[in-house]
Amino acid sequence: MSVYDHKPIWAGAHLDPAPAGGEVTRLDLYASPDRDGPVVASAAPASRLQAGLYRFDLPAVPPGRYWGTVTLTPHGTAQPVTDTSVRLDLPTGQGLVASPEAVADALGVPLPLTSVQRAAYEEEIRGAQDDVATYLNRPLVPAVTTARGLTPLWTDALDDIDAWPVQFDDFADVIAHRPNPDGTYDVDLLIGLNGAQEKSVVRYVVAHAAESIRQRPGQNTGPGRRVSSVSAEGQSVSYDSAPTTGQAGALPTIDSLKRLKRLVFQPLSRPPRAPWPYSSSRSQRWR
Repeated sequence: MSVYDHKPIWAGAHLDPAPAGGEVTRLDLYASPDRDGPVVASAAPASRLQAGLYRFDLPAVPPGRYWGTVTLTPHGTAQPVTDTSVRLDLPTGQGLVASPEAVADALGVPLPLTSVQRAAYEEEIRGAQDDVATYLNRPLVPAVTTARGLTPLWTDALDDIDAWPVQFDDFADVIAHRPNPDGTYDVDLLIGLNGAQEKSVVRYVVAHAAESIRQRPGQNTGPGRRVSSVSAEGQSVSYDSAPTTGQAGALPTIDSLKRLKRLVFQPLSRPPRAPWPYSSSRSQRWR
């Protein structure tokens, strides 16, 4: 089973209908972007994870790309409206920050993918992810942990990580919280970098996975390189040069991810202190 976290859009803006008495009620998936065929699968109701973020538990469907509509009520007195911003590559939650369909888009390969293509693209995605994880010195898949018996610092925003007396040296988000009879809470936390939610990470992984496949000899990867000239006899072919770093269409460099790099701090080594009475026993003299 996969999950899908949705940020509702209405009237051109992200909306959280719950404070105004509204709700997010239903997700319907279709096999084509026209959304006019039979419904492939539906999920209802949505659970509110935090302000403006709702989660659907999706039924098992064949791997591939789907288009969806989310039905929501903007506020308590409004009529239901439809949000058609959903495009899903399923399954999700497999430890991949990008989908094989996204790599196929970069290569110009038509969908749907065969099982052989899907397996090959997933392998290249994992390879690109390993390179990113090594550079950032951190995994791209976060971990779930539960902190028990916590007393919140305030109670008007329990979805805010700052409301809880916990400290982590990494990204942390509240997934869920459950009250205990003694007034404390058990809090489910998501710890670490969620690479699938970082657009720069997804773009890098997709671009480099696609390029790795494109460079394989004999690969049928869509349009491929652009031919600039062919000799009269057809014995030589010239190709347009690839864009250099910084030009439009160039592959993203791994330096573009440096803001996400995990830094490791170590105390500075100090020279050994001379024995007393040749040096003070204190690190600072007071006057």
